[in-house]
Amino acid sequence: MKLRDIVKTKGSTVFSIHPERTVKDAIDMLVTYSIGSLLVVEDAQPCGIITERDILRLCAEDATQLPNIVVGDVMTKDLIIGEPGDDVESSMKIMTEKRIRHLPVLEKGYVAGMISIGDLVKTQLDEKTVTIRYLRDYITGNDMR
Repeated sequence: MKLRDIVKTKGSTVFSIHPERTVKDAIDMLVTYSIGSLLVVEDAQPCGIITERDILRLCAEDATQLPNIVVGDVMTKDLIIGEPGDDVESSMKIMTEKRIRHLPVLEKGYVAGMISIGDLVKTQLDEKTVTIRYLRDYITGNDMR
């Protein structure tokens, strides 16, 4: 299975924020939409990502400053991306190695969607469940044709 299949099923909605908005604004969006990350976009181009983890680091330092800190100062700038043709296994490997939980999917420079590690785990679980079902039916002679 490819990332494009997950984006097609999940939908292509990606929540984003401008780098000049405050971290408090980012927190409000994360809470409002029940999401774990925001793509940081400037001039219609992704330039970073801000996640719950980034915000927790700030809170550990000085939570009182959240309304005064801009997203661009604390976002993860080295954006790791996926492409629609990437397979689930290689994407999961990259996300695990890089210790990231959210992967923007870009196609020809445009945002096609956002994949979470949970999306990848669910996809693999679903695929394994189907395989087990078919193997069980084959072994027991319960051919479903």
